[in-house]
Amino acid sequence: MFKDAWLVASKDLRIERRSRVLTNQLLPFTLVILIIFAFTFDTHPNLLVTLSPGLFWVASLFAMTIALQRSFSLEAENQARDGLLLYGLESAGIFLGKVVAIVIQSAIVELFIGFGIVILYAAPLHEVVFLALSAFTATIGISCVGVVFGAMVTGRSRDSLLPLLIFPVVAPVLLSATKAWEDYVRGKVSLGDPWLGLLVVFAIAFGAVGVLTFGSILEE
Repeated sequence: MFKDAWLVASKDLRIERRSRVLTNQLLPFTLVILIIFAFTFDTHPNLLVTLSPGLFWVASLFAMTIALQRSFSLEAENQARDGLLLYGLESAGIFLGKVVAIVIQSAIVELFIGFGIVILYAAPLHEVVFLALSAFTATIGISCVGVVFGAMVTGRSRDSLLPLLIFPVVAPVLLSATKAWEDYVRGKVSLGDPWLGLLVVFAIAFGAVGVLTFGSILEE
């Protein structure tokens, strides 16, 4: 399973590296979002700092949705997704490989957004290690949900349904991640932080659901 996951993840990352969608589309897209909010709240810098956790995750979620749609739309052509099953790859391995590829791409985007928030919004950051840990676990949870729903709808003339399906399900993850960011900005941090604990639970739960159900989703 893990060998198959590595094969799928390396394939997706190789495609993205050659297409340069990450650098040519996702990063400029998130930069535009940050600049728009910077100009909107230019006269209220304190409010901008207060809203920065929510803005971070809104921009990240939009970018992740675009990455998810692209990941599955590429395989919808010429029944390439069916080819993965014909090669005898484990369905759980395909799921984990997709998740790993999305998490790596999202981590790059989130790092870019984080630097943008610090530079454009002058937002103070404390306990960067815990902040990165919470962002990483939240990204895993969102990616697991996105991969499951992406396999269900993308490439079947229902691409527009993907955001409508993802956003309600990942709302608790976004809330917990935003609250965790707020705690870290204020310097209130510990390994026993309840919001970080919730993010870990969500990541494990969504990952388990994906591993168990992805095979049946691909066969439908």
